[in-house]
Amino acid sequence: MKNILAVVGSPRKGGNTDLLVGKMAEGAVSKGAQVDTLYLGKLNICECDGCHVCWKGKPCSKHDDMLEIYDKIAESDAFLFGTPVYWYGPTALMKAFIDRFVYFNRPENRVKIRGKSVALVIPFEEENPETARLTVEFFEKSLKYLELNLVGAIIAGGVSEKGDVLKKPQYLVQAYELGLKLA
Repeated sequence: MKNILAVVGSPRKGGNTDLLVGKMAEGAVSKGAQVDTLYLGKLNICECDGCHVCWKGKPCSKHDDMLEIYDKIAESDAFLFGTPVYWYGPTALMKAFIDRFVYFNRPENRVKIRGKSVALVIPFEEENPETARLTVEFFEKSLKYLELNLVGAIIAGGVSEKGDVLKKPQYLVQAYELGLKLA
């Protein structure tokens, strides 16, 4: 059974990101995967200040929820990251979370994530897919650097108000199918 860590980087519980991540998780569970979902808006994750103590094998100098999440990341077989586009990038919640992956730069820690699969959910208000380009590139470059495998992304334009994605069932179908693939 595959263990998948789903990370919702939207502060809006029950919003479009949450709904799409949930549908993707539903697809993964239907294939026998176990999904654990983190809501970054409910956690205390501080910014990385570049002190690099984690590179020296010492515990992170930030005493926050990320310290426990490192174990969840290491124990997971795959990841599902969801963030809406805010000002042409990921939310501050997701950015702080990804910034803290600096912990995995240390060779002894890199082996804990190397080769794992990732799927993305990126909803946004505008209709033009170009709106999500910088967010997608942020993840592509970050995941490649971390030696993680991007298996797919749901780029869902034209969803602004809470629940708008329910009016665009094609995105829900795509999310479910990507969940099957991730599992």
